[in-house]
Amino acid sequence: MKFFLDTAIVDEVAKMVDTGLVDGVTTNPSLIAKTGAKLEDTIAAMCKLTNGPVSAEVTATDSQGMIEQGISLRKIADNVCIKIPLTMEGLRATHKLSASGHPVNMTLCFSANQALLAAKAGARFISPFIGRLDDLGANGMDLISDIRLMYDNYPALKTEILAASIRSVGHMREAALIGADIATLPTKVMMDMVKHPLTSSGLDAFLADWEATGQNIL
Repeated sequence: MKFFLDTAIVDEVAKMVDTGLVDGVTTNPSLIAKTGAKLEDTIAAMCKLTNGPVSAEVTATDSQGMIEQGISLRKIADNVCIKIPLTMEGLRATHKLSASGHPVNMTLCFSANQALLAAKAGARFISPFIGRLDDLGANGMDLISDIRLMYDNYPALKTEILAASIRSVGHMREAALIGADIATLPTKVMMDMVKHPLTSSGLDAFLADWEATGQNIL
């Protein structure tokens, strides 16, 4: 499973890339707006930090506008992936951009039917939103399962499942067990994944025992 960092904070990416855990980055207009930084500057900086795809989202709502903005975003760096909302206009734009060799991440997916349309349109990634479905009382993981089964039924569909709106380590575990190709997660969730009380207590015990020997490795 690949890990994409879901952030618009360049420093977060810089601090995490040397772990070897970051395979790419996703952003969106809301995350960018919160930083107060220019979108182009943020995307350019992130693209220099990772060789993986960096998703940058269009804000146009018509297909032609999406295409023009997408091509403009792609000029920032070779590893920019155009993020497009899953609407009919978005599908039109995705079809044309993908046919021209531009990678597209279709976002705001909330049904398996939408995911099937995105794959048919040629999207490289589909981003089903787990947390937002949970907020409505549904089980977001059911959507990941449905898309995985659907895509596996048709090997000709090459779209990768990018589990999004991940809010907990439980989400990560389930997405990995189901077989999502990628998860995009906040830095906090990635940091939480390494934590376990038995790891902490075990390390404390090892260090205490070692200190009692009076030895040094170096």
